[in-house]
Amino acid sequence: MRAGEEAHSLDRAAQEFVAVRPRLFGIAYRMLGSAVEAEDVVQEAWLRWQGTDRAAVREPAAFLTTVTTRLAINVAQSARVRRESYVGPWLPEPVDTSADPQLGAERAEALTLAVLHLLERLNPVERAAYVLREAFDYPYGRIAPILSTSEANARQLVSRARRHLSAPRAESVSLAAHRRLLEVFLAAARTGDLSVLEEVLAEDVVSHSDGGGARGASKVPVVGRSRVSRYLTAFAPRFWPGADVRWVEANGLPAVLVSNGGRAVALLCVDASQRGIEHIMWIISPAKLERYASALPQGV
Repeated sequence: MRAGEEAHSLDRAAQEFVAVRPRLFGIAYRMLGSAVEAEDVVQEAWLRWQGTDRAAVREPAAFLTTVTTRLAINVAQSARVRRESYVGPWLPEPVDTSADPQLGAERAEALTLAVLHLLERLNPVERAAYVLREAFDYPYGRIAPILSTSEANARQLVSRARRHLSAPRAESVSLAAHRRLLEVFLAAARTGDLSVLEEVLAEDVVSHSDGGGARGASKVPVVGRSRVSRYLTAFAPRFWPGADVRWVEANGLPAVLVSNGGRAVALLCVDASQRGIEHIMWIISPAKLERYASALPQGV
């Protein structure tokens, strides 16, 4: 191939890749719960695309989706082992979705931190099947070849994933109700108001603190309305004085970024249902916080 033809071919390859890149990142992120790992997968997919005989590829988008999904499955298998040695609870890495509410998907499914955390219960192939079906509306006939399985088995994979995810979840609330619950919770947590905390929390609420080994983060989840309320009340005098709060969006839901001295110290996210706040998720890991905060629009 002459130099001019090769340059034209690479330009076209880049255009085809850029056109589907949001979808590729959305698939990888949902499968891995990590924006960093998802970016690595997408970059590897680009390298594979550059080295492919593209003239033999009839559907670039389908090819790239298959490559990305299979790469993400491989990364997920090794990530499960790494997370077993993670210090304290591991939570998915939050992403700012204010510019892309669905994060490259046809539907904003499997995107909240609570659902991504639940997805960790699935094996990587079940997770891939669920993400492709529920977030990207892929028909089973397209999911099957991506996962090198039969259409019937693809249906079974999605069915098993749905059962795993639906069993423990109560009916969710609207975005407006979610924001109101978080506002009440935040005010009560900052003042250590035990009675209000007990009113807004579900009976079996769980508080997770992902500190990645950072000082002050709880290394075990706190479970139950009474224990969580007392826990929040106890650390309020140490945590909240001097803190500034900024309302942000994380994974499609309202969230609160807490800063002290101009430095982000925590991202507060909750999972809410008709019963109240079901899960409290504190992202304290400096690495996750820095990546999230640096992606936020400035001056807002």
